[in-house]
Amino acid sequence: MPATSTPLTVQSLYLNHHGWLRAWLLRRLGCSHSAADLAQDTFVRVLLRPQVLPTLREPRAYLTTLAKGVVSEHWRRKALEQAWLDALALLPEPLAMSPEDRLQLLQTLDEIDAMLDGMAPKAREAFVLSQLEGLSYAHIAERLQLSERTIKRYMAQGFERCLAVIE
Repeated sequence: MPATSTPLTVQSLYLNHHGWLRAWLLRRLGCSHSAADLAQDTFVRVLLRPQVLPTLREPRAYLTTLAKGVVSEHWRRKALEQAWLDALALLPEPLAMSPEDRLQLLQTLDEIDAMLDGMAPKAREAFVLSQLEGLSYAHIAERLQLSERTIKRYMAQGFERCLAVIE
């Protein structure tokens, strides 16, 4: 779509591109409900960055870039949830969790994932290895092939994010 002389608003961007974006997401996800949800999430990201709109020349390219990030986050959370469900399936029946406890735990994992969102992948992995698997910084450094000092810096970043959410 060619640039116009009037600045873009969120409303005009939504009205002109929401249907296209939802169809684009549907082709990638194969589920109309997920496509609708992620289209909304994409526009929430637009709302969080209103300063971009006045200079935006290629709205579809911008929306595509945002949507790719939303889709990536969606798949990462799905993989995290599936890994947890797989681990639960391996538990003996008496140790298995009730559906309510399972839901609460999945919601907690989702909140933790949201707290760590924005960290570099290696930093996030280091934090998870320490907090969920109980690995020492030295073992994490060895596994990720990084220095122990880098792991300490990553852990500080993770704890800062957690504290920011708590406060």
